[in-house]
Amino acid sequence: MGLRKDFLWGGATAANQSEGGVLEGGRGLSTIDLLPIGPDRRKVAAGELEMLDWQEDYYYPAKEAIDMYHRYVEDIEMFAEMGFKVYRMSLSWSRIFPNGNDEKPNKEGLAFYEAIFQELKKHNIQPLVTIAHFDVPVHLIKEYGGWKNRRLVDFYVRYASTVLQEFKDYVTYWLTINEINVLLHQPFVGGGIVFQEGDNKEEIQYQAAHHQLVASALVTKVAHEINPENKIGCMLAGGSHYPYTCKPEDYQEAINRDREGYFFIDVQARGKYPNYALKKFQREGLTIQMEAEDEEILAASPVDFVTFSYYCSRTVSSRPEDYAQATGNLFPSIKNDYLPSTEWGWQIDPLGLRNSLNQLYDRYQKPLFIVENGLGAVDRPDENGYVEDDYRIDYLKQHIQAFKDAVEIDGVDLLGYTTWGCIDLVAASTGQMSKRYGFIYVDRDDEGKGTLNRTRKKSFHWYKKVIASNGETL
Repeated sequence: MGLRKDFLWGGATAANQSEGGVLEGGRGLSTIDLLPIGPDRRKVAAGELEMLDWQEDYYYPAKEAIDMYHRYVEDIEMFAEMGFKVYRMSLSWSRIFPNGNDEKPNKEGLAFYEAIFQELKKHNIQPLVTIAHFDVPVHLIKEYGGWKNRRLVDFYVRYASTVLQEFKDYVTYWLTINEINVLLHQPFVGGGIVFQEGDNKEEIQYQAAHHQLVASALVTKVAHEINPENKIGCMLAGGSHYPYTCKPEDYQEAINRDREGYFFIDVQARGKYPNYALKKFQREGLTIQMEAEDEEILAASPVDFVTFSYYCSRTVSSRPEDYAQATGNLFPSIKNDYLPSTEWGWQIDPLGLRNSLNQLYDRYQKPLFIVENGLGAVDRPDENGYVEDDYRIDYLKQHIQAFKDAVEIDGVDLLGYTTWGCIDLVAASTGQMSKRYGFIYVDRDDEGKGTLNRTRKKSFHWYKKVIASNGETL
C-alpha cells in the first residue's frame, strides 16, 4: 500500500513573501510589509518595537519580494512543468480589503486572484488557499489594536466570506489561519499586536487567540454553507518536542511544550477548549473574555482536515539554561547532538516528521496534509544560473521517505505534501533572499538587487520525477 492515487503533490508560497506590488492594484499595507531586514526585524515581529509605517534607513524586502504580482503566469507554468497537482498559496487580506474593514472589496484585488485561479485551472493545478497567512491589514492595528480586539472577528469573517463566495468555482481546499500558534511567539506577525508598557502579554495573546479560534469556526461554517464540497483545514507550526534527558521533569516539559501548539488545533479540530488550557488560565490568573455563544460556535464547526509545517524537531529540558541552545529557530530548543543542522541552525530530523504525523493522527483522527517542509540554504548558481542543490534533494528525499513510512507502515491518512518556497522567496524569519528553499532560483539578493530572472535548479528536475512516480522514485 503506497500513497493514495490522488495524492496531492505540489509546493507552497505566501502572498506577503512572494507577490510584491504592495501598493499596486489598490492594495493596503499589511503586517509583514513592515518587517525590515536586519536586527530590528525580530523586535517588530514580537510586538516589542512599533513600526506601523515604512521608515527611512530600513530595507523592507516584502515591498517587491520576487514580483510574483507581475510574473505569476511564468511561475505557474514552471509549477505545471514539474507536474504540480496542488499549489498552496495565500490571499492578501489588504489586497481585497485595503483597510481590512472596508464596506466593499477592492475589485482589482479580486480580479488579480481570479486570474491566478484561471491560470492554475488551465494547468489542472488545484489551489489550496490560506485565507490569512501572517497578514493583518495595518489599518486594523492602528484603529483596533489587531486581533486582541473582538471587532476583528467580524472583519475577518466578512473578508473570508467574500473570497469563499467569489472563488467558489475555483477552490475547494481552504485553510483559515496560517501557523496559528505563531501568535504566541511573534504576536505582531501572527496577530498584529504591538505591546504597550505594563501589558499582560500572555493574557493579550490568549485573548487574541480566542478571537482567531472563534473567527476560524465561523468561517468554517460559512464555507460549508457556500459549498458543501469545501474542505476546511487548520494550520500548525509543527515539530515534536523531545526531552533532553530521561529525567521525568524533562519529559513533562516536552509534553507541556507540545501542548502549547496543540492547544489551538485541539479547539479547531475537536470544537472545544482542552481542560489543560482552562486550568492554565485559572492557575495563572489569565482572564479571557468569551461571549455566551462562543462555546456553541466552536463546537458547531470543527475543521475537516489538519495541516502543519515541519522543518525540524525541538529538544527541551526543565533546566534549559544548563545546555547549549540551537540557533535560528523561532521556537527555543536545546542543541540535539544526534542531529545535523542547517546553515541557519535548524536541526534536520526526517524521523521527527514521521513521529509528528503519528502524534497528530492519533490525537485528531482526521486526514492530515503537510503544507510546508523544506531546506533553507545558500545556493551558489553557475554562470548560467544553474544550481546543483544535492543537499536539498537529500533533505527532501529523506522527509518524503519518512512520510511514506507514516502512511505505509503506521496507517496515517495523508492527503498531500507541498514543499515550502517551491520558488525562492523572502524568508519570513529573517527577511533574507539568501535563505533559499526553492526548486526555482530567483536572481535577487538580500539588498533587493538582481534581475529577478527564474532558472530551474537540479532539484526541479528531481521533484518532477518524484511527482510523476507518485513518490516511488526518490
